[in-house]
Amino acid sequence: MPSLSETTPRVVAAAPSASAILSSMGAGDTLVGVTAHCSIDRPVIGGWLTPDYDRLKTLNPDIVCTADTLQASIRDELRDRGYTVCHLDPHTLDEVIDSFEILAEAVDRPKAGATLATDARERLRTVRHRVAGNPTVTVYAEEWADPPMAAGNWVPEAIAAAGGHHPFCDPGERSREVTRTEVEAATPDHVVLHHCGHGTHTNAETFHERGWDVDASVHVLDDDLLNQPSPALFEGIEILADRLHSAGWTRHFQRVSPPAVVLTAWTWAWLGAGPEGRSGSVHSLLRHLWRFIGRSNRRDSVESVLSVRSWYVK
Repeated sequence: MPSLSETTPRVVAAAPSASAILSSMGAGDTLVGVTAHCSIDRPVIGGWLTPDYDRLKTLNPDIVCTADTLQASIRDELRDRGYTVCHLDPHTLDEVIDSFEILAEAVDRPKAGATLATDARERLRTVRHRVAGNPTVTVYAEEWADPPMAAGNWVPEAIAAAGGHHPFCDPGERSREVTRTEVEAATPDHVVLHHCGHGTHTNAETFHERGWDVDASVHVLDDDLLNQPSPALFEGIEILADRLHSAGWTRHFQRVSPPAVVLTAWTWAWLGAGPEGRSGSVHSLLRHLWRFIGRSNRRDSVESVLSVRSWYVK
């Protein structure tokens, strides 16, 4: 095998996350080969789990990048064939961020990796600050539909950063199959469908068609934005925060009783802000709120109702 170039190493990304990380840090020039699932235009060496070793050999790489436990056997095969392999296998958000620097070191771009990692941490801090103090919502994040699988690894932390709670997997645990009973018992406020390999082509109606007793908003998210341990994940967290809370006042008022709603209406009016903007009139605000009065038998929670207001003054 050739030695690593002192200027620009020849890198083959045998995992889509690797090509995404390198492109994001401005090291796309190192890539001489990618998988069929990568978005960058380079010679293709095959699928994520089906690399063409003969094709790979013609590219004469200095480094081959693999990722995840599912590619462990490919990593081992590559090493047996004499290739230098950078294998990434993060399971938590911190490990995802650390992987940016690990890969950057492997391709001799340490400063670019450090910058990318710093940016990811800052984006996380910004999202967490934006949702702080708002009601935490329960989320069922589905990575696969048949059988239904709740997302694990870094996804529970991603949901927490976006202001939600994912009670199906602990951070760092692998995704797992769940039952209808489990999901119904969790009474999620939101369902997020990010089916692996489907992009945005999943139809939200397919979830409703299951007939599950789940009264939740259903969102479809590009699977790369949650499933891929790359900078795309942090864009996904930002989008998820917007999705989970954009309709927060509507769903939240369905959960509180009339006295709390009325009190909040007058509080908003006094503060000069309503769901239609800071200058929203009392009449307009109350007209919206009355739609929900009497529809809930849950106990008053003035504190939680008032917290909804923060979404309209940020």
